[in-house]
Amino acid sequence: MILKDKILTTSNSAKIQAGQKQELDVAFYLRRAFKDHPQVFVFNDLKFKHNDETAQIDHLIVYTYGFILIESKSITGEVTINEHQEWSRSYRGNWQGMPSPIKQVELQLAVLKSLLRANAPLLLPKIFGKLQQGFGGREWQSVCAISSNAIINRDHTPKATQERLVKSEFIADKLLQMMKLPASTPNALHFLSTNVRPWFNEESLGKICQFILEKNISLSSQNHSNATTQINELKPPYQQVVTHTEPVIEAQTEPEVALSKEIVLTCKQCNSSASLQPRSGRYGYFVTCGICEANTPMKAPCPQCSNAHTKASKRKDSYSLVCGNCDETVPIRF
Repeated sequence: MILKDKILTTSNSAKIQAGQKQELDVAFYLRRAFKDHPQVFVFNDLKFKHNDETAQIDHLIVYTYGFILIESKSITGEVTINEHQEWSRSYRGNWQGMPSPIKQVELQLAVLKSLLRANAPLLLPKIFGKLQQGFGGREWQSVCAISSNAIINRDHTPKATQERLVKSEFIADKLLQMMKLPASTPNALHFLSTNVRPWFNEESLGKICQFILEKNISLSSQNHSNATTQINELKPPYQQVVTHTEPVIEAQTEPEVALSKEIVLTCKQCNSSASLQPRSGRYGYFVTCGICEANTPMKAPCPQCSNAHTKASKRKDSYSLVCGNCDETVPIRF
C-alpha cells in the first residue's frame, strides 16, 4: 500500500531535476509492485527530526518483519566502487569521487531506529500486559537504487556492497528477496512454521505507519520558497468547500455569514472526482478511482483546526471526518 507519495519541488537546477526523476522512477516501480500488497507499506520522500538530527529518506518500506530504506541515486555515465567501498563516477569523460549513498542511507536508518525505539511504548504492546516489547529482532535493512542508464563497474566491489546495489527497474524484485514474505499474514500459529522471525501484528503496523506520517515534516512547515506540487496531482486529494447561506440580520447588529464546510474528495493520482468507489481497509476508509484504480484515503487534516488527529467514519451510506482535537464533524463528499 502506498501511504505517502513523492512531493515535487520546482527548480531550475539540472542536478535537482535529475534527482527528482530518479526518485519518481523508483516510486513508480514501488507503486506497481506494492500498491495493493497487504504486508508492505510504502512511504516516499520523508523528512523528520530526532535528538537534534535530521533524516531525509527517499523511500521507506515498512513490512511485517521490519524496515527497508531505499536511497535513490541519479547517475549518468559510469560508477565504480573499489575494495574500500569508495565511490567514483564519470561525467563527460572525467572521473571524480562521490559520497557513498550506502553510508548515507545507513545514517538515515540509524536516526529512524533511534526514533522508533524511543517511542516503543506508544507503538508496541506489552507481553502479558507487563513486559514492554521493543524493536529488537526486527529487520533493519537498506539498499541503493541507481539510475537505469548508469553503468556499474562491480569488478572490485565487495560482495556485501554489491548485494545492496540495484538498478531502478529491479528494485521490486530485490525488495521481495530481502523481505521473504510469507503467503499470508503471520498469526499465532506462525511459530509452528520454519519462519520464526518476530513480526508486527496488525495493530502495531497501523500505529507505526501512522506515527511515521505524523512525524514527517511537511513542506508547509519547512517554509520553502519554491513552489511545490504533488506527484501526478494538480490539487490536493481533498479540498475544503465553503458555502454561504443568506445573512441573518438583527436590529443594530452587523450581518453574520453562516459557513458550512465539507470535504470533497478527488483522486490523488488523476485528480478525477468521478467514478470514486468507497472502500474500507486496515487503516480506515478510502476511495478507489474507477479511471486509474488509485486509492485515496478519506482521512484528512481537520478543516476547522488543521489538526491531523482525525478519522473517517461511516453512518449508513454517508461518510464524515471526525476531529479528535476540536470534535468537529465534517461531511465527506465524492
